[in-house]
Amino acid sequence: MSSVQSWLAEFSARNAQLAGAELPWLGAMRQRAIDRFAAEGWPTTKKEDWRHTSLALLEQASFDLQPATVDASQLLRELKAGEEGYWLVFVDGRHVPELSDIGSLPAGVRVESLVEALRSNADWVQQAFGSETDGNSTAALNLALASDGACVYLPRGAMLDKPVHVVFVANGERVAAFPRNLYVAEAGAQGTIVEHYVGRGGNISFTNTVSRVQVAADANLSHVRLQQEANEAFHLADIEVEQEGKSYFASHSISLGARLARHDIATRFGGQRAESLLNGIYFADGQRHVDHHTEIGHAQPNCVSNEHYRGILADRGRGVFRGRILVSPGADGTDAIQRNDSLLLSKLARTDSRPELEIYAEDVRCTHGATVGQLSDESLFYLMARGLDRTHARNVLIYAFVMEGLARIQSEPVRQRASRAVRALMPGADVLEELA
Repeated sequence: MSSVQSWLAEFSARNAQLAGAELPWLGAMRQRAIDRFAAEGWPTTKKEDWRHTSLALLEQASFDLQPATVDASQLLRELKAGEEGYWLVFVDGRHVPELSDIGSLPAGVRVESLVEALRSNADWVQQAFGSETDGNSTAALNLALASDGACVYLPRGAMLDKPVHVVFVANGERVAAFPRNLYVAEAGAQGTIVEHYVGRGGNISFTNTVSRVQVAADANLSHVRLQQEANEAFHLADIEVEQEGKSYFASHSISLGARLARHDIATRFGGQRAESLLNGIYFADGQRHVDHHTEIGHAQPNCVSNEHYRGILADRGRGVFRGRILVSPGADGTDAIQRNDSLLLSKLARTDSRPELEIYAEDVRCTHGATVGQLSDESLFYLMARGLDRTHARNVLIYAFVMEGLARIQSEPVRQRASRAVRALMPGADVLEELA
C-alpha cells in the first residue's frame, strides 16, 4: 500500500476521534483537506518549488500515530534547564499537562492546547484555523490529521515578560505527529513564542507542523523555531503569517536536526507601514538535507522586509534556499532586502540558492543576493598563530559566521539557548563556550 493510501486509511480510521470532530465546520474542512491530499499526493521534484527536495525516503517509511508510551521527563528537564517562561509541552503530538508549566499569565492572555481551545472557544479557533487550500498538499494533510497543537492569544495591549515555550517531543518509535498551532496578537500586544522540536537520538520520526500567525495593528510578535530532532527524523513545517498596519513580526528559523527538513514561511502585509524580519540558521552534515522556502507579499505601500538566511553544509549535506518577494501594484515605498549566505565545509557539500524579486510597483527599494564560500585560509592561519589548533580555529570561524544571524534574536535567554544549541554541534565546544 502506497504512503498516500496509508494516510487516507489513517484518516478514515481516526477521523471520528480527532479533536473537534463534533464541529460541522471542522469536519467538513478536514474532509476537503484529505480529498486534496488524495488528489495531489506528496509534492514531487516535478513541481518547481520542490525541484531540489525529494520526499522519496519519507514515502517509503512507515509511521504510527499512536506509538507506545516512553517517559520523556528527563529530556524535558534537560531542555528547560531552569529557564523562565510559560511552558506548554506536547509528547508525540499530544499535550501533556503534567510536563507543562504555564504558571500565572497576564490578564486576558491564553496559552492552551488546541484540544482545550476547541472545547472552550471554538469560534476563535475557526477564524484563526486557516483552510485546506493553504500551502502545499503537506499542509492539507496536517489539517486533516491535526489532533492537537498550541494556541496562544494575546489580547489588545498585552505584554509578555517571558517567552512562551511550546515544546514538541518526538519520543515514541516511528511516531508521526501533526501539530497545528494558532498564534494571535491583538492590537498593541507584544510577546515572544519559541517552538522547540526535539527527539531521542536514533529515533526515526515524522513531524508535519503548521503554525498560523495573526499580528494586528501596532502589535510586535517574535517567533523562534528551534528544530533539534534526531538526525534520522523527517520534518515538514509551514508558517503562515498575516500582518496588519504598523505591525512587526520576526521569524527565526534555526534548523539543526532531521534527515530531511523542509520549512515554508510566508508573510503577507494587510496594512501600511508593517515590518517583517525573516531570519534563518541551518546546518546539515552527513547526508542530511534542509530546505527553506519563503514568500513575502508586499501588497500595501510603505512596508519593510528584511530576510537573512545562513547555511553551514558539511560532508554530503545539502542546503536549499528559495526566497520570493512579491511587490504588488500600488505597493509604493516598499523597502525589501533578501540575502542568503552559505558556508561549505567539504568538497561534497552542496547548496542551491534562488533569491527572487517580483516587482509590479515603481517607487521601491529592493535588493537581493547570495554568496557561497569556504573558510578563509588566512583567517585560519591568523587564529592558529595565536595558539588555537586547527579544529578550534575552524570552529571559531564557523561560530562567528553563525553569530551574525543569532544576534538578530532580541530575547537574550532565547538567543543564548540557540547559541548553545549551535555550539553543541561542534567538537571542542568548551573552547567556544569560553569565547562566547
